[in-house]
Amino acid sequence: MILSLNAILSLYAVIGLAIILMLIFSKSHKTINALSMILPASYIALALYTLASEGLPNYVLGGNYFFMDHLGIYEVLISGILFLLAALYARSYIERSMEIGEMSPNTIKLFYVAFNLLLIVITYAFFANNLALFWILAELTTAFSAVLVVILNAPKNIGAALKYVFITSTCMLFSFIGLILIFTLTQSNLGTGTLNWSTLMSVASRLSPGILFASFLFTFVGFAAKSGIVPFHAWLPSAHSKAPAPVSAILSGSVTSVGIYGIIRMYAIVAQTSELPKISYFLIAFGIISMVVAALTMLNQVNLKKLIGYSTIENMGFLLVGLGLGTPVAVLWMLFYTLAHSFTKASLFFSAGILHHQFESVRMERIKDAFKLQPFASWSLILGVIAIIGMPTSAIFLPKLEILLQAASFSPYMLFGLLIVFLFATAAFGLFLIKMFSQKSEDGAPELKRFCAPVTMKLPIIILLAMVFVLGVFFPQQLNDLLKTIVSELGIR
Repeated sequence: MILSLNAILSLYAVIGLAIILMLIFSKSHKTINALSMILPASYIALALYTLASEGLPNYVLGGNYFFMDHLGIYEVLISGILFLLAALYARSYIERSMEIGEMSPNTIKLFYVAFNLLLIVITYAFFANNLALFWILAELTTAFSAVLVVILNAPKNIGAALKYVFITSTCMLFSFIGLILIFTLTQSNLGTGTLNWSTLMSVASRLSPGILFASFLFTFVGFAAKSGIVPFHAWLPSAHSKAPAPVSAILSGSVTSVGIYGIIRMYAIVAQTSELPKISYFLIAFGIISMVVAALTMLNQVNLKKLIGYSTIENMGFLLVGLGLGTPVAVLWMLFYTLAHSFTKASLFFSAGILHHQFESVRMERIKDAFKLQPFASWSLILGVIAIIGMPTSAIFLPKLEILLQAASFSPYMLFGLLIVFLFATAAFGLFLIKMFSQKSEDGAPELKRFCAPVTMKLPIIILLAMVFVLGVFFPQQLNDLLKTIVSELGIR
């Protein structure tokens, strides 16, 4: 039986709703966790089925609100994998959190409901053809993410969640103004206002380049805040460091991708006009500023999860640089970099989660005898750092190299600046790890009881690191073809 894309899009909602209802009425944590793994596994299967079918892009349900193209499917696959592994990791992580009093048994169901609702809205955001609908779904990701951040029994998490909601929602108001500008512009030029991305792509060359540029600037503010781009980044380090490790992983690897996705869609529209050079310089400037601020701030960090959070800001900035360069090669590798960063960063947060449960903190001064007490987490953290700084054989190495080569063609000075920033970021990770792993317990100090991380917490890390290093030495032709198709559909030439 061959399913239509309309049926597939409906299945995403039906399966999601069914899982949420079963979660609400389930009483066992084991059952709730299993259901939370079934949902992302189902979404991955549907995405792969859609990718194998003919006729993409396809404008489902009339095309007014939803459509499926290769970029949307690609992002859904990345998010589905992250949520599946985060759910597997969360099973034992939550049980341990309850043991040490960080989480109440009464909040387990709320956690998993928000977790699954977040995946649902992220998935439909990637399938949204209407920019206003995408804006609504992006705002919903903020709401559900904030619930996941505040779920722990820690007053500081409330402040982190409120900062997250206030900054991103305030910035998203600017995006709304940008959407109003686009709707008014199309209404005056076409006779009918539209916010459909597919329609805007086809008529962009007939619209006022100046107003389109202004609308891009407004929408950029909101989408950049979702991605943690400087100067809209203040929420990200605190939210990522305070949230439970599985939540930090999906915030860094999936939620920030929603913002980058919105910027890519808007860039593709304006790229059809004479304002493309301005947009390119604009994105490169914000990307480099984000990288510099993040890299310099990383040097002073004493909190492992905050260090990883600032690394996310640095990497989001590099993605903007790749998009701003605007060549088909740069955009292709920027898209691959998105996948490599998501998997690598999730592995880092998972490793940090094990260390947190061992020492009940991820501050440098609290982590002592790490290799003795947590050899697996220590070595996986080192491998994750090797991957995130882009060492050869890691998945980040090749896209970073290719984008740097494109940057060299654009400006040798920019290449030099980017290399300096990467040097600072590498130094920050190196200094932190050297200091942390060199710390030993004082003589006579009570010996900590070792936390034996179960296989459900180790397996996601092993899978992620395996994918990261396999993709670092083997680039599948199917993935290459997919990325080339995405670049073509975005109109990048």
